[in-house]
Amino acid sequence: TTGQSSDSDSSPTVESVEDNPDGGCHIYRNGYYGTSIDVVEGILEVNIIQMTSIQMTESQAENSLVDFVVTCQGSLPTDVCTVVSDPTCQVSKSMVCDPIVVTDECLLTIRRAFEEPGTYCINITLGDDTSQALASALISVNGGEST
Repeated sequence: TTGQSSDSDSSPTVESVEDNPDGGCHIYRNGYYGTSIDVVEGILEVNIIQMTSIQMTESQAENSLVDFVVTCQGSLPTDVCTVVSDPTCQVSKSMVCDPIVVTDECLLTIRRAFEEPGTYCINITLGDDTSQALASALISVNGGEST
């Protein structure tokens, strides 16, 4: 049980009861506790501000490459994960996570490869030790061109 102390100290007291299986006795413990809470800002918002298809020669056209320019607000991220799914965002096709170094302003370019033309749902998650933030977009990849 937890209750207030009867003296002038406003710290809560803790009383715990433990069963002693050997003798059927109870052990009572009384005392004070203290704690602290650290509030961290975290990554507040992620935005995909630009998607650009990378033009390649015919011999390089195995995969379509797309650059995603991403911004964020709040603390600076330390890693980025990209999940590529079907157009309904229900069935995941691939997931790639990479550590990143953002030094001053949260503006980064993420390059991802798409194996075949089609419409995809892309989720980009930026994270650090204490928070994560997500941005999603639909992208249409058509033989090296994206819209």
